[in-house]
Amino acid sequence: MKENLNDLHTFMVVAQERSFTRAAAKLRTSQSAISQTLRNLEDRIGIKLLSRTTRSVAPTEAGEYLLN
Repeated sequence: MKENLNDLHTFMVVAQERSFTRAAAKLRTSQSAISQTLRNLEDRIGIKLLSRTTRSVAPTEAGEYLLN
């Protein structure tokens, strides 16, 4: 369960920062670790939470719902 809460916390930080780089710095981890955590979270729940481009990241509609 703690892992699930950490995954959700990581999602929240990325969504708020709208940047893997800033989220990684804030969480004191690597961008690749954050990316893998979020990919695994999305795979587990079967819903895409973040829309990713090469320059930005933003919550999807489902991601916004989870944040609120």
